[in-house]
Amino acid sequence: MQTDSPWRTADFRTLFAATTLSQLGTNISYVAVPLIAVAALDASPGQVGALATLSTLAFLLIGLPAGAWVDRMRHRRVLIVADLARAVLFASVPIAWWLDALSLGQLYAVVLLNGCATVFFDVGSQSALPQLVGRQALVRANAALVSLMAVSNVAGRGAGGGLVQLLTAPVAVLCTAVTYLASAVQLTFVRGSVAPPPRPSVRLGVQIAEGLRHVFGNRELRALALTAALNNMGSQIINTMLPVLFYRELGLPAGVLGLYWAAGGVGLLLGARCARPLATRFGYGRTLGLFGLCIAPAGLLVPLVGNGPWLWIAATGWVLAMFKTGMDNVLGVTLRQRMTPDALLGRMNATFRFVLTGALALGAAVSGLTGQLAGVHTTLWLGGAFLTTAFLPVFFSPVRKRRTLPEQQAETPAVDPATPSSRLSRRRR
Repeated sequence: MQTDSPWRTADFRTLFAATTLSQLGTNISYVAVPLIAVAALDASPGQVGALATLSTLAFLLIGLPAGAWVDRMRHRRVLIVADLARAVLFASVPIAWWLDALSLGQLYAVVLLNGCATVFFDVGSQSALPQLVGRQALVRANAALVSLMAVSNVAGRGAGGGLVQLLTAPVAVLCTAVTYLASAVQLTFVRGSVAPPPRPSVRLGVQIAEGLRHVFGNRELRALALTAALNNMGSQIINTMLPVLFYRELGLPAGVLGLYWAAGGVGLLLGARCARPLATRFGYGRTLGLFGLCIAPAGLLVPLVGNGPWLWIAATGWVLAMFKTGMDNVLGVTLRQRMTPDALLGRMNATFRFVLTGALALGAAVSGLTGQLAGVHTTLWLGGAFLTTAFLPVFFSPVRKRRTLPEQQAETPAVDPATPSSRLSRRRR
């Protein structure tokens, strides 16, 4: 029986445990891989930017068809295969290191192929969730998963920095491989129905187009996508240059970089935990729009990062920016899942992932290019500007007026509420 508590569902607890392992490995590698490039392979700012770009490029290359493919596949199988692929890829890094054969070219290949596997894992995970817990439990389930991401940011990035500092970066990457393997094993215990609903046979291009129309033809979904994309771009521009800044310009150890990123995880966790009570008190739209307006100036504190008190000032801005991100993740993901029929979940999630992770790829490329041509600090100010203005699409959209979650979406793609044909079928706010 479906309830509003996902914890009563054994399969959700299993998925949560597997995601815990997966997120831990992801965050360890987030610190370890760029530090291998900077410290061991003497990568330039442009090469660090290329590494970050390739790590997210897969969502631009296969993000949209992946959603249609996932809608045709058994979701549990997709998740297990993706985790196994990621384990093998990251295990190749320490092996090459120990054989004295590691190169930037191999790191580029590993992060690109890992991105491909992550496309399928992320889309499959978000598409399986409504089937595992029921739509009434989505807010709590998403809050739990975003909180987990935040805790993993704290534990994983803190541990990643410590492992790099104490045991070297290749050992930290080996730990990543082990966590992905453990996640795959855990997922074999999911027993519920996570298969896609039956669909008539249609061409792949038609399915992709349905997902695009569903997202970009709806004013609320479109605003959510644009705000999240701007936020991702600003964060990525900053994060891509931080290893260069901390290691080369400030002379700080890997552990400090890990702790700085972990501080952002604390903000993410607090935002995720506060999202539901704030939305209940002020309404979903006000929480997304007005809190964005209040917290936006914090993005301009982040580029002040330096030695001494400036590190603390920048960290404060980073925590506040991540607080808003954590809140947006819970409420935004829940809204888009509730606005989407089951048959379109994979393509809706893939479309969002295409836009959001495409913004990460573009942000990394911009960061590397700007860092190479104009310097690290100019790059940080550019990223801060994106963080500060990211709330605007949601603020000037119908989302800001929404007080409650929409009713469960019917099994038809959504269209723009402004079009005449949609006015009679508009959902109650």
